[in-house]
Amino acid sequence: MLNISHNSIDRDRILKDQSSYQEVVGTYFSKATIYVLSGLLFTALVVLFLPWTQNIRSRGKLTTLQPQDREQMINSMISGRVEKWFVREGQLVAAGDTIVFISEINAEYLDPQLLDRAKNQTEAKKASVEAYRQKAEALAQQVQALQKNQSLKLKQAQNYLRQSELKVISDSIELQTAVVNLEIAQTQVDRQEVLYREGLKSLTELELRRQKYQEAFNKKVYAENVWLASKNQLLNAAINLNTVTNDYQEKIAKASSDRMSALSAAMEAEGQYQKLYSQQSNYFQRSGFYYITAPQDGYVTKALVTGIGATIKEGDPVFSFIPANYQLAVEMFVRPIDLPLIREGNRVRLQFDGWPALVFNGWPNLSFGTYSGVIVAFDQAAGPDGNFRVLVAPDPEAAPWPELLRLGSGVYGIALLKNVPVWYELWRNLNGFPPDFYMDGANGKKLVDNSK
Repeated sequence: MLNISHNSIDRDRILKDQSSYQEVVGTYFSKATIYVLSGLLFTALVVLFLPWTQNIRSRGKLTTLQPQDREQMINSMISGRVEKWFVREGQLVAAGDTIVFISEINAEYLDPQLLDRAKNQTEAKKASVEAYRQKAEALAQQVQALQKNQSLKLKQAQNYLRQSELKVISDSIELQTAVVNLEIAQTQVDRQEVLYREGLKSLTELELRRQKYQEAFNKKVYAENVWLASKNQLLNAAINLNTVTNDYQEKIAKASSDRMSALSAAMEAEGQYQKLYSQQSNYFQRSGFYYITAPQDGYVTKALVTGIGATIKEGDPVFSFIPANYQLAVEMFVRPIDLPLIREGNRVRLQFDGWPALVFNGWPNLSFGTYSGVIVAFDQAAGPDGNFRVLVAPDPEAAPWPELLRLGSGVYGIALLKNVPVWYELWRNLNGFPPDFYMDGANGKKLVDNSK
């Protein structure tokens, strides 16, 4: 059993000699101090329940919204030698102003009369093309004339052949008549000889009949000769018809062949003309590359080729150039873990280098010296450092950015996300959790509220 006494201990008497006890017990707390401490505690509790805007912080730099407005290198289109600079670095130039003049160093283009000679060659070849075309046209007309003459000659030969055929028929009839007459004369001679032997006819009559027979025989031989001559004439007419056809076909074929040769030569000359014309155009365009001009209104920032007499190669940069009129944008880089929270149209608070600002990350409305921006684009692939590039443009609904901002200046950006209580944000940071990126089971939407 424990030996516990019911007698109390006089603590003040025992500890009265202890200096530390006396200092603690002797300290006097006023009501004001208690009120202050209580107020601070109450204020801290209230602050814990205030809304806090979650955010993603990132560094970046100023750039332009449009790619054509960014700094660019102006390259030489041809190889050459620097002869004269017309501007100085930092000078404002207008579009088309001459920046530098270079001379030719390629041996192929050193002829000072190169353009005139190329033009003369082109015009000569063009005249050659026209001559071939005129020759082809003349041969085409010749072919038409030969075809017309062929048609007329064929008709003439066909008519001659028909005449010959009719003459053969006529001569054959004449021959048949002569044969019949000869047979009749032979019959009469035979009858006269019989009558003469019987004493009924005189010798004179017999001799007359023999004379008639001889005349009929001569007519029959003559008619046969004429008939044979007509047949030969018919053969000649047929041969003439074939000759006319063959001769004109040969002439037409030769003229057509010459015409096709002329057309082929014209097309070949046309190809050479186009080649020479293209070469002449290239010479003319190349002569324009001797003067390197400003692509648009802007500033010549830095000459990359200095001095007179320096040689440059084709495609080498000559100077850097910045357009005069451009729309600023901010180029920020975020971690891959934060990229899913980035959306086009999200608001971003920006602090520019050289512009004093008082920044409260979670309370953008209480920040001073910061400016508002809107996310307009972000890369779909990470850069060499593993971060993703985000492009931010000025917010049209907020105050404009300072006019004295220059490209390349540093920027501190704060992408605004969901509004949460302060105690939740403290708890999230103590546990190392990322900003809220959870799914609402009811509708499957991301719990990200972009504060404006």
